[in-house]
Amino acid sequence: MFRSTWTAVVTALCIAFSAHFNPASAQDRRVPSSPAELRLSYAPIVQRVQPAVVNVYAAKVVQNRNPLLDDPIFRRFFGVPGQQPEQMQRSLGSGVIVDASGLVVTNVHVIEGADQVKVSLSDKREFEAEILLKDSRTDLAVLRLKDAKEKFPTLDFTNSDELLVGDVVLAIGNPFGVGQTVTHGIISALARTQVGITDYQFFIQTDAPINPGNSGGALVDMSGKLAGINTAIYSRSGGSQGIGFAIPANMVRVVVASAKSGGKAVKRPWLGAKLQAVTPEIAESLGLRSPTGALVASVVPNGPAAKAGLKSSDLITGIDGQTVDDPNAFDYRFATRPLGGTAQVDVQRGSKPVKLTVALETAPDTGRSELVVTARSPFQGAKVSTITPAVADELRLDADTEGVVITDIGGDTAAANVGFQKGDIILAVNNQKISKTGDLEKAAGERPRIWRITLVRGGQQINVTLGG
Repeated sequence: MFRSTWTAVVTALCIAFSAHFNPASAQDRRVPSSPAELRLSYAPIVQRVQPAVVNVYAAKVVQNRNPLLDDPIFRRFFGVPGQQPEQMQRSLGSGVIVDASGLVVTNVHVIEGADQVKVSLSDKREFEAEILLKDSRTDLAVLRLKDAKEKFPTLDFTNSDELLVGDVVLAIGNPFGVGQTVTHGIISALARTQVGITDYQFFIQTDAPINPGNSGGALVDMSGKLAGINTAIYSRSGGSQGIGFAIPANMVRVVVASAKSGGKAVKRPWLGAKLQAVTPEIAESLGLRSPTGALVASVVPNGPAAKAGLKSSDLITGIDGQTVDDPNAFDYRFATRPLGGTAQVDVQRGSKPVKLTVALETAPDTGRSELVVTARSPFQGAKVSTITPAVADELRLDADTEGVVITDIGGDTAAANVGFQKGDIILAVNNQKISKTGDLEKAAGERPRIWRITLVRGGQQINVTLGG
């Protein structure tokens, strides 16, 4: 699976005319409505959509670290130079203007770590851009064009829940950095949940050719509306093999709304329950005909699920009239519901179907304490937090998790060089239990000769010993 930055090649379908006919103008062309009309063109849609699709260029300064500096003997005799040589690292991708004021949606992996972001419009004008919001859980980022004093062309969102397999779509982006390109194909599958790209694994699959550079580009339907944001391809060669994935427009809409409201993080409904997939063995034990649905493993006391009456061992089969095949499908459906209302959740409890009304509210975040460790230690450069229900929800942790969790890590820092990762839970340092951020800050400032660290990563407890 390769992340991509996408675009497509304007595959203008050939128009076969007799010699005595003059070529039709773009205005006279129309979208094919039957296989017999495939000689007609998608140009009217492309001309309407293309101005709202942009190229995104990101750059960051990185230091060229000499591998000899990791050799203690070399460092002993030659010392460590004060300033390492720097170089500019660039990445490119695509984006979509979704608000006339100059808001642009792209992928997080296109602009991650960037010191500078530029956006190039279809008319070749360039704007500096600032990052308003990054949502790593969906791999979506929202940018704002700087010094923009005009209204820009935009794409409207389609209701991606109404898309059907077989619908014709166009992919528009900047593949391989060659410039804006258009390709066409169909929706090959919906609700792809086993892709393993982001937290919210619920993708539109398309066979429209998508290549590196298309990431963040538009997948549009035949009404010229945004059906999704292209984000990844499955490829053994690095190029298109007819399996591309896009984030559905309904999820994009949620992230954009959070950016417009001035939020630095996306606010989503919180269920307050842990779900697990239904295996064939579980399905057999429950007497189910097929291994589908989302099984409730545990419920957080006083959370929305508990208040609605959801219980452990309940099987969630639908939400607001839409079927739920697995936990990923439920997570997506629930996360795209508007806050402040309710959702109707269909549950199978034993042999009895039950309908529950779940309040759509955010996870409580009282008691969150965050800090960046600055003391000279293996934790230097790590941003850590106590684990509130909101933090647990953001990092996909159990709500009753104890300890202090790493929520972010600076680039060239001790924490990054040691190998700590976002989501690592620090339980103890040199036999001192870590219950709050102050405990870790105190332990990091002690500078022992040997660091003995106990942490949890991916549900597994790990003991690490490091030199001081």
